[in-house]
Amino acid sequence: MATTSPQNYSNHVRRDPPFHFFILPVLAVAFGLSVQAFVRNPGLASFWGILFVVAVLILALKSRMYANKVQDRVIRLEERLRLARLMPESQRAQIPKLTEDQLIALRFASDEEAFALAERALSQNLSREDIKKTIKNWRPDYWRV
Repeated sequence: MATTSPQNYSNHVRRDPPFHFFILPVLAVAFGLSVQAFVRNPGLASFWGILFVVAVLILALKSRMYANKVQDRVIRLEERLRLARLMPESQRAQIPKLTEDQLIALRFASDEEAFALAERALSQNLSREDIKKTIKNWRPDYWRV
């Protein structure tokens, strides 16, 4: 995915315009209208409208969560492989001790700083945000879902 500005901590969060600015607002309005219809005209049909909108909203959110979870699993694998390549053999046993959040944050670290940052993440139990804030040479990830 081409982008014009370099990615960094302050702009790395990705918004998906069709999802965030169309699907979610449309479902929020539909939910509000279905509740309003139920209040004005209580009954099985108007209650069913609320249930249907809630089901579609849950479907939209769960679909996005599933895609993110799969991507997180791929990132974990990629980072374990990258760290195994970058770390001295004597340190590779430390890789499984990194948490999922730590591995996901390390994807933004350049090869030059990934090993040292992984060691620091383990020794200081750094959070995902702490790791991202510490990165000096940002390695962009423009493909995040």
